[in-house]
Amino acid sequence: MDIEHFYIEKGQGFPLILLHGNGENHDYFRGQTDAFSRHYHVYAVDTRGHGKTPRGDLPFTIRQFADDLLGFMDERQIEKAHLLGFSDGGNIAMVFAIHYPDRVERLILNGANLRADGVKRTTQVPIEIGYRIAAKFSEKRESAKRKAEMLGLMVNDPNVTPDELAGIRAKTLVIAGTKDMIRKEHTELIAKSIPDATLRFITGDHFIAGKKPEEFNRAVLDFLKE
Repeated sequence: MDIEHFYIEKGQGFPLILLHGNGENHDYFRGQTDAFSRHYHVYAVDTRGHGKTPRGDLPFTIRQFADDLLGFMDERQIEKAHLLGFSDGGNIAMVFAIHYPDRVERLILNGANLRADGVKRTTQVPIEIGYRIAAKFSEKRESAKRKAEMLGLMVNDPNVTPDELAGIRAKTLVIAGTKDMIRKEHTELIAKSIPDATLRFITGDHFIAGKKPEEFNRAVLDFLKE
């Protein structure tokens, strides 16, 4: 692998890997790490090009990030883990569970989406405009190239079909806020397409893990322990 992930780990027991969203880092889960580490061996990982993990030379895509996760697990001899992904981290976890089903025990998808049109237009339109502007200047300015890559994840990825979700074998919790930036019917489609998935909404916006940590953590732990 062309990068070395930065991550923090805490606790003992079965591995639980936390995957943050676009433009964030492991610190997004500061309200979860301690709580979950009482029950699991928690790894909170900075994705390629995020936080303290270098960009590297490979493609900057959700599918590459899923392959990066496979490398992360192999390097640490983690044969199987629970995955909890938020937003783009949820998309990474979703793609990983499709392509590497034997490596996932339980799957939690928080605020994930299959396509760009799963995001409410009031949120997506400014992202698309920002992406086009950044892409226009990406060959002249490194900062614009960096911004275009980051916004491109939300414009061009992950492009997963409901049929692909049918191949997920892990017991899955799909969880989102009642006022999430992901359209409610899109979240419902994800849950409906994954065999025997559990669907849960928590009052709040896209960032329920950060703003409602106790309720979010209880929902996740109840699911993992059921």
